Amino acid sequence: MPARSSRGILDRLKSGVVLGAEGYVFELERRGYIKAGPYVPEVVLDFPDALRELHREFLRAGADVMVALTYYAHRGKLKDVGRENDLEAMNRQAVRIANEVAREGDALVAGDICNTWAYDPKDKEASSRVVRAMYEEQLSWATDEGIDFVIAETNDYLGEALIALQVIKELGLSAMVTLASTRPHQTWDGYGYVDACKILADHGADIVGLNCDRGPSTMLPIIEEIRSAVSGYVAAQPVPYKTQALMPTFESLKTADGTNVFPIALESFLCTRFEMADYARTAQALGVNYIGICCGGGPQYVRAMAEALGRTVPASKYSPAIELHPMIGARVEEKEKEFLVDWKG
Repeated sequence: MPARSSRGILDRLKSGVVLGAEGYVFELERRGYIKAGPYVPEVVLDFPDALRELHREFLRAGADVMVALTYYAHRGKLKDVGRENDLEAMNRQAVRIANEVAREGDALVAGDICNTWAYDPKDKEASSRVVRAMYEEQLSWATDEGIDFVIAETNDYLGEALIALQVIKELGLSAMVTLASTRPHQTWDGYGYVDACKILADHGADIVGLNCDRGPSTMLPIIEEIRSAVSGYVAAQPVPYKTQALMPTFESLKTADGTNVFPIALESFLCTRFEMADYARTAQALGVNYIGICCGGGPQYVRAMAEALGRTVPASKYSPAIELHPMIGARVEEKEKEFLVDWKG
């Protein structure tokens, strides 16, 4: 089946920022539809309406792309939970649901592949064959069902990202390839993040950048370097957590007593919607082309980011009007009166 939209990802990027929305796995785990630990998207087959609703909420919040929930829907991860026989059905259903909701608005549909945990640079030839086979089968089903482009994300190894890119390009599709950044300066196979993005762009990736692991404060400095070094389109999809220099990734976040909070006790480190709005404005000012969000993301963040980018989206009808709150609103009015008195002298 051909791509479903006549105005593809590259056309949209030429016209301005594309707003992405991810975080499906974490959000559906919070809602009780995905098991933390394996994080396999069994929800696609077990509770398709829950997935459909989250797509719809992201669409209403202003997302330009419906990402098919095939993250960790590859052979290796499904085998871990005893659902290897559901591999094709899960991948096809995920793309069908994404297409269904995308047609309710003007969104693109992205096929999605990710790190496989099978790539081994010490046994590069054999492990590359395994990884390639996983990507080929996932994307063969995705293209059958109809996608506009492919996101290959959360790549720890440049070598694995290049395999993903090659498979995508062999299918004649646009490719967005983003790296994980769990290590301070380099991919797991020793390439600086900036150099790795340059290599991906040189090999034909249409969009390069980073996703997941880091919050805005620790991702954007690297993104700024990538933007300066890469002439093509750049993507940033941080997690909405308050990472910092001493704890640069959400995997490294700890409480005051040293307790590690990743992955299911992260709530006290969540960014506010206002902080994510600030991130979107900063990313736009840096020249980032694909501005999104990753694990921990939810519709409230996406709407705030969309509005920060100057957009009015369907969910904006219900954006906060705190001045109408019976208690807080009265205090807001009093402060406004005080300001007017002071201003008039």
